[in-house]
Amino acid sequence: MRLRVFAVLMAGTSSVAVAAAQTSPSPALLVLSKHDHTLAIVDPATLIVTARMPVGDDPHEVIASADGRTAYVSNYGFGAFHTIAMLDLVTPKPLKSIDLGALSGPHGLDFQQGKLWFTAEGAKSIGRYDPATDKIDWVLGIGQNRTHMLYVFPDAERIVTTNVNAGTVTVADHEEAKGGPPMPAMPPPGQPGGPPPGFPPGAILPPGGDWVLTNIPVGQRDEGFDVSPDGKEAWIANSGDGTISVIDLAAKRVTATLQTDVKSANRLKFTPDGKRVLVSLLGGPDLVVIDVAHHKVEKRIPIGKGAAGILVQPDGKRAFVACTPDDYVAVIDLSTLTVAGHVEAGGNPDGLAWAVRQ
Repeated sequence: MRLRVFAVLMAGTSSVAVAAAQTSPSPALLVLSKHDHTLAIVDPATLIVTARMPVGDDPHEVIASADGRTAYVSNYGFGAFHTIAMLDLVTPKPLKSIDLGALSGPHGLDFQQGKLWFTAEGAKSIGRYDPATDKIDWVLGIGQNRTHMLYVFPDAERIVTTNVNAGTVTVADHEEAKGGPPMPAMPPPGQPGGPPPGFPPGAILPPGGDWVLTNIPVGQRDEGFDVSPDGKEAWIANSGDGTISVIDLAAKRVTATLQTDVKSANRLKFTPDGKRVLVSLLGGPDLVVIDVAHHKVEKRIPIGKGAAGILVQPDGKRAFVACTPDDYVAVIDLSTLTVAGHVEAGGNPDGLAWAVRQ
């Protein structure tokens, strides 16, 4: 049975509609509406929309800061746009639009080590924004076509991305700066013929280290993916050929290709116990549930005409699936693998996130 939820969006780019209270719930389910250009804040206990905020053109992905007080939304536009919306989840209210300059087409988002990480599809790059300094403080060129989705390990020493048109996955590993053999005599730093000012004598890597990139071929049009809870594997949904590639992240190679019939796959997520993988199909009616241990489809759950974003509740009891063509978010009971309800949080829902205020 569909649970209908009503909220009123007030006019003006800085207005916020609050249905239940002046302070947002915690935890909160965050839902993007591509049609309405809004972010809805949903109380996961009641499935009621408590607020909506404008987020700018073509919002695709959303992430919350570690303290649950701020949300970031990528304005994608297939490379035409270059902004990320920043929103206060407590008040709630929009805060600002972060201009990424030449780093166009922001899409995939993650938040680790106090910083926002994002893909810039138009620039074939990954960038990092520091909220403390209000600056983009790091950029890494990937050089693959349509660097789209992003996973940053908690220590920020490893990054995984999918590159849709290239049919590859990039694993980027941080390598610390090291001392090397003594350098030959040369003029002092900053002088003609000498190293740049501040460059440490004998260094073989620049200050801050370097990044080693490994590009791993997978299936056609790889997009949605996730890293297993133990950090050992990445599972990649290949929307073009309907397969799933399993990557051993230590060996940095594909160890299995699963024939799971997931053509038009959009997103893939592990359950917190690592026993199941959920795959949404943008062009199909089902949520595909895969048994991780046996590499087999366990069930196909009818949810609508198609789906995009997936979010698994941290306790593993429910999953939320953005059924984009149907204009609702399906609520999945993971104990019974059935649809337990619906949330109407705006037209063409897509990106989902979880926010816990600290």
